[in-house]
Amino acid sequence: MLKPFPRTGGPVEREDGYLPLEAYAALGEGRSVALSGADGSIDWWCCPNLDSPPLFDRLLSPHEGGYFSVTPDAPFTAEIGYRDGSNVHETVFTTATGRARLTESLNSGPAGRLPWAELARRIEGIQGRVRFRIELVFGTRGDTAGPFLSSNASGTAFHVADLMGLFRYSEGIRIDGEDDHAIKASVEVSAGQRETVAIVAGEHEPLVVAPVADIDRRIDGSCDAWRNWTERLGYAGRYPEQVGRSALALKLLLYSPTGAIAAAATTSLPEGIGGKKNYDYRYAWVRDAGYVIKAFLRLGAHAEASAALTWLVRHLEEHGAQVLFTLNGEMVSEEEELDLPGYRNSRPVRTGNAATGQHQHGIYGDIFETAERFVAGGGMLDLRSGALLARLADECAEKWKMKDAGIWELPEQQHYTGSKISCWQALARAVEMAEKGYLPGTCKDRWVRARDRVADWIEEHCWSEAKQAYVMYPGSDKLDASMTLAVRFRYGSADRLRATCEAIDRELGRGPYHYRYSGVDAEEGCFLACTFWLCEAMALLGQNDQASEKFEAVVAALDRNSGTYAEMADPQTGGFLGNLPQGLTHLALIQAAATLSGLDL
Repeated sequence: MLKPFPRTGGPVEREDGYLPLEAYAALGEGRSVALSGADGSIDWWCCPNLDSPPLFDRLLSPHEGGYFSVTPDAPFTAEIGYRDGSNVHETVFTTATGRARLTESLNSGPAGRLPWAELARRIEGIQGRVRFRIELVFGTRGDTAGPFLSSNASGTAFHVADLMGLFRYSEGIRIDGEDDHAIKASVEVSAGQRETVAIVAGEHEPLVVAPVADIDRRIDGSCDAWRNWTERLGYAGRYPEQVGRSALALKLLLYSPTGAIAAAATTSLPEGIGGKKNYDYRYAWVRDAGYVIKAFLRLGAHAEASAALTWLVRHLEEHGAQVLFTLNGEMVSEEEELDLPGYRNSRPVRTGNAATGQHQHGIYGDIFETAERFVAGGGMLDLRSGALLARLADECAEKWKMKDAGIWELPEQQHYTGSKISCWQALARAVEMAEKGYLPGTCKDRWVRARDRVADWIEEHCWSEAKQAYVMYPGSDKLDASMTLAVRFRYGSADRLRATCEAIDRELGRGPYHYRYSGVDAEEGCFLACTFWLCEAMALLGQNDQASEKFEAVVAALDRNSGTYAEMADPQTGGFLGNLPQGLTHLALIQAAATLSGLDL
């Protein structure tokens, strides 16, 4: 369903060249993700792969970055929305002279993902006449390459580093100018008229000069493929519209060449405007992969869950218990900074991720929760996977006493309560799986003893009588919103967990949102997943009515765009902050909705 953007119905406006983050909708085909703004400009596209350098990067460099815009040349208002059950997106523009629809897709083919990247944009007249300006401005791949055009008997191609692309367009499109920096065109459509513009691109490979009519047909074929996928989902609970949209957002982040799951499709979108918490999320975190696998299992997307678990086990076996990997399963490089202004002048712009060198106990819990859910859902572990899990359980039993960086990847190593609970979770699940024959049982007694020692340590050191809550780490008076996950992990007593959730809601809540931990409000927005985690925890603790009320309040607050959610939100304005689409936000929504619906964990 199309809704006005902004919701007030006014014009779509840029501020110093930037759109608000909630103006963007994500397009994808299982290999890359593009972000299309409500004014018809695609301002972010890493091509041909989700983790490639960006071809379009106006999102981070509004005056020098690349983009692909199809925009009315007169003042307009916009209505935006995805087609039902699909990641094909539509924008209806209204001007003083008429109305027209822009339909956008990163296309797939009849057999799945195409050998090349194909970004298609259909322009249709609905009423009256609307004239469009079309601008294809070639990016510099994060200020690392100089674009240029080349021509031969087959046509004109653009080149940006190793990427070669073709600008394809229908007969009604008029080319107004082209050079090494940009191609500019225009078209006027009347009611019933349809025109198409598209980019076909690849890296280190020849390209088929696809007929424009075929490209246009693939928009609808891609829509059918998305709908076929969503129709196979087995979700029958409450909030089906929100769950379906979040499932489609997660599907965009599933990197089909390997089965890896990216945390988000962007880098360096700030957690606070003007701040320095700007990170590259185009990698696969073990934590996120585990949560995605569990969510896909709950939705009945078994093929995706199996592919993601296979990817996870293979690379854990190769590299050990790492925090994150590249989408190809390699170790992530150290952070580098690019000389770009950043979103709303929030520097630095980074590639790579410093978390690659951290140790986080949470990965043990995530791995075992994932594996336990997989077998509980009818899956079978092979012998190598079982042996790997047994080794990881031994490692957890050995390392749980160490300090780590925690779920929030903080620079200060501490005995984070959430990390200790994750160790308990890993050992508890390992014991359960060994008792059921899924893991070798030779070390089960050691895991039992370690599990009980971890629980005793948590109760002795991490519970605060003064706070009536589990605190962030021993001796601290800070609260950590991730403690709500302990309910899902089946840790501890319901009374203490309920009191902890109440304290988190009271001290970290701001309107419908929640901060990650105490004292972080001066640096960043509210972390959207935290609110959904709290809703899930409350429902599991028997507070279903209050949990439903909170869930519906945050979903209403997030109803600002087509359903592409970011990592955070500004509690004062509701504006989105951080990278997007953010897998963890969509995951947490699905988990909360399923739990509120009474579906099995």
